[in-house]
This record gives sequence, structure tokens and C-alpha cells, in this order.
Amino acid sequence: MRTSTISIRRARPADVDLLADLFDETWREAYRGIIPGVALERMISQRSSQWWLGATQRSRPLVVVERENALVAYAVYGPARGRTLQAPGEIDELYVRPSYQGLGLGRRLFRAVSNDLADHGLARVGVWALEENDRARTFYSGLGGAEIARAVDRMAGTVLPKIGFRFT
Repeated sequence: MRTSTISIRRARPADVDLLADLFDETWREAYRGIIPGVALERMISQRSSQWWLGATQRSRPLVVVERENALVAYAVYGPARGRTLQAPGEIDELYVRPSYQGLGLGRRLFRAVSNDLADHGLARVGVWALEENDRARTFYSGLGGAEIARAVDRMAGTVLPKIGFRFT
């Protein structure tokens, strides 16, 4: 039986091309049919390798899941960006490559990020998910997240309802 090593680590400048590819694949899978096509393509094109290089150098943590020398998931998190979620910590993004979904990697990444936030005094964590993104909503509910807020994002003239989850 073959086993593979899985590691969760901070993203490095050498990861930027892989992060751009991971973002492209995960966002197309998650948001096709939810975010209008032109707006989705624009968002993906804006997250070039250069953008990811800047993200690796910001103070907001960016971590990746590496398996067999491939990046298969990432998360961005830190102090809450607003008060609506009533939590001092927030996970901005958490995405797993479609071919690796269902293996427990997202759950493992969520726990690692939540533990890091708690280690920095941010034990209560919030996260937003688009209302039409059933997979994300099921994922966060399954982790014990309580739906505590509703809001909307606007993109390319489309209103996108979103749900806020809080974890204690």
C-alpha cells in the first residue's frame, strides 16, 4: 500500500504559479453558474502569479496543503475584516482542488487554520459562503458552523446572497 505525505505550510514565493493554477481550477469549479461568466473570468485573470507573490508577502496568513509535491488546497485567514460575523477571527478563503475533495483535506486545513487563529487569541472564527454554493454551505455546516448572518455581494450587476457561519 502506497502512502503519501501531506503537509500544511505557509505559502512561499516559489508557489505562486501553482497557486494561480489552483485558484483558477477551484474557482471555476465552485462558481461556474453562480458568478456571471465575465465577472468570474475577470476575477480569475486578476489572480495572476504576480498577485499571489504579493499575497505571500502580506501579513495575512496564506497556507497551502501539499501532497506528493503538488498544491491541492489553500486558505487565507486572519483577524476579522468586519463585525457582522461576531467573531474576532475570519477565514477569507478555503479551497480544495476538485480531484482532492472528499478526502478530509478541507477539514484538516480548516482545523489547522482555526488552531492557528486560536493560538493568536482569535478562538471564535467566522466565514462567508455564497448561498448558491451548496458544497461550501454543507462543508461549513458539517464542521459545526452556525448560520448567523446574511448579506449580499454585488458582481457584474448580479446580487449574490451569502451566508455567514460562526464557529466557537
